[in-house]
Amino acid sequence: MTALILWGHALAALAFGALALATVRGPQAAVPRSTVPRGALASAMIATALWALAVAGIGAGDVVPRIAESARNLAWLGLMLVLVRRTRTGSLPLYAVYAAAATITIFATTLALTETLPLGDAALAAVADVRRIARMLAAVVGLMLVHHLAFAGGERGAGRMALLAAAIATMWGVDLIGATLAWSLGTPSLAIFAARGFVMAGAALLLALAARRGERGLTVSHGVALRLLSVAAVVAYAGVTIALTQVAEHYAGDTVRIVQTAIVLGATTALITLLSTPWIRAWAKVKVAKHFFRHRYDYRAEWQRFTATLGTPGEGADPLDRRIVRAIADLTGSPAGLLLVPEGTGLGAGAAWHWQEAGTADAALAAHLATSTRIVELDAVRRGDAPPEEAAAIPDWMRRSADAWALVPLIHGASLIGAILLARPPIDRALDWEDLDLLRVAGRQAASYLAEDRAHVALADAARFDEFNRRFAFIIHDIKNLVSGLSLVARNAERHADNAEFRADMVATLKDSAARMNALLARLSQHHRATPEPLQPVDCAALALRLAAARRAQHIVQVAGEGIALAQPGRLEQLLGHLLQNAVEASPADAAIDLAVAGTGTQVTIDVVDRGCGMSAAFVRDQLFRPFASSKPDGFGIGAYEARALATAMGGTLDVTSREGEGTRFRLTLPAERPLEQAA
Repeated sequence: MTALILWGHALAALAFGALALATVRGPQAAVPRSTVPRGALASAMIATALWALAVAGIGAGDVVPRIAESARNLAWLGLMLVLVRRTRTGSLPLYAVYAAAATITIFATTLALTETLPLGDAALAAVADVRRIARMLAAVVGLMLVHHLAFAGGERGAGRMALLAAAIATMWGVDLIGATLAWSLGTPSLAIFAARGFVMAGAALLLALAARRGERGLTVSHGVALRLLSVAAVVAYAGVTIALTQVAEHYAGDTVRIVQTAIVLGATTALITLLSTPWIRAWAKVKVAKHFFRHRYDYRAEWQRFTATLGTPGEGADPLDRRIVRAIADLTGSPAGLLLVPEGTGLGAGAAWHWQEAGTADAALAAHLATSTRIVELDAVRRGDAPPEEAAAIPDWMRRSADAWALVPLIHGASLIGAILLARPPIDRALDWEDLDLLRVAGRQAASYLAEDRAHVALADAARFDEFNRRFAFIIHDIKNLVSGLSLVARNAERHADNAEFRADMVATLKDSAARMNALLARLSQHHRATPEPLQPVDCAALALRLAAARRAQHIVQVAGEGIALAQPGRLEQLLGHLLQNAVEASPADAAIDLAVAGTGTQVTIDVVDRGCGMSAAFVRDQLFRPFASSKPDGFGIGAYEARALATAMGGTLDVTSREGEGTRFRLTLPAERPLEQAA
């Protein structure tokens, strides 16, 4: 212990001496130059360094360190008095308290000098007890003055003075603990003396940090303050436990070990129980916000947590409406919440977060929330302090529910998106202006999230309808082609019904039409998901012959050439079917349609040529490949658009050459079969 006392106080002396030198030679430390005089601050630091050096070199029990301690305390009191005068926060009663603190300190010094006189043991013991009591009183009064210094200057002054006040409070706090233990035990505690030097070094570190922050002062969040207070409380609790074990060592006699073990186990169990109680945490949070901060909420931290709760979708996450309820409830510490959503003309129960029972609300509540946008304090409704129209709109189940605390409307623009019913927090309190402002802003933000989510749902529904309409438009076009083909078959049947070959072609055409109509119905289904075909070698000449044979009963189609292309057979047949149908509709009945296949090594071209009415260059350039644009009076304008889309999907191109009165040539270009695949 002697070595720890020596090294701890030597470290404190070195730290305060260096700070004093930096204060004298460097820029203004700890707080702005206009607030703290450099000389007073340096004098207090020098006095502290000399006191710590005296304790390290002579010992804490000698009269010189006790006189140095009094000089140190008077120096810090003088500095604080100057700060009070410069910040204009003093008053006559406050100056009287400063005078009392200085008088008690001088009185303790006088008692320390008295202990050097040749008195009897009983008298010396009495003087020592009175001196310790005087030290305790001086430390308590000093801590009260530090509290006034830290918080009397408003939020801005408190931020600048916080570190300086914390350092002085640390010094007098450890003095108070040491004097209390010495008075209760009748002898100084070496453990406290050993720890005091290192604690004072920590106080010097706080002053150094204050000097570094300068004009900016110190801004501590609610969360950090709560954690620091928790650590301080745990340390104080441990100190009380150690003090009790020291007392037991002096008075428990032979059972000292048993008593000390019982004290440690009981204190540890009680501490764990207290730390694990949610009510204690909520109470501490409320008290910290009330006594250490001007505002109840740390708005930056609360808003970060609020947006983080809203913006965390993903696997296993709650849906958005439940996240909104939880985010609003977390702001006020409410353990549960309920979302009320528009239902008819009133409000119905929506997403719930830890809420058990829920009812509905009629149109009166919805209309009141939409027009007033007021946050309803349900305790005021129960007391009869709410406006009459508001009290009349609240449903009976909300009045009867003791947990129902506040009703927050969710307003987006001028519309009521919903309302959130909050449960009573663990520490019951009335809503104040900070609660109302924060809940109002958060409610509007949550309403925008809900409105955007509902807009996304509406857009998704519209996209599904658009997909259905697009699919239906293509299918209508294909049905029109089928109807046109069947109409031609029906007209030709009147003239060629006795022809056996025609009847066979007609039956084949009918079967093919039925199969295509079933395929169209399958495509129309919302559950239909076509499996994409792989690119594969396709004999274009054979496909052209099959298509020509299928349309033999409708129109004359002449096939020429050969070539094998890399394509998707189903899509290629559908593409050529569109082009052939357009050619049939554009051509006279006696004008043949040419379907020519040609291979050029790396490419295969398929030409569909008709000798019909043709198209203008402007129509080909501006409208041909646009959906729903057609040159035919009864056309849908889908065939050419879908044909080009199919060609692009297979890695090909579709070009057109047309002249009015002469006819049209559609040229489909596809990649040819690669030599390796041809060899295989």
